[in-house]
Amino acid sequence: MLFELEFEQEEDGRWLAEIPALPGVMCYGVTRQDAGNKVLALAMRCVADKLENGEFVPGMHSISFDVPQYGPVAVC
Repeated sequence: MLFELEFEQEEDGRWLAEIPALPGVMCYGVTRQDAGNKVLALAMRCVADKLENGEFVPGMHSISFDVPQYGPVAVC
């Protein structure tokens, strides 16, 4: 399963990172990398919760995050 990250810089300089396929999974950071790291950690918690509650299709063997400018990042 591949999740895409989206980034946006706010007017006050903070960065917002979100994963549209996981509603509510968004985080602010001082830098783009900081926001990205935070949203990846939150996404992994969200995915773990969904797996624990049987919300994903059985047989899912891997999870990847497509981070713009860095390419896919395999998590498990």
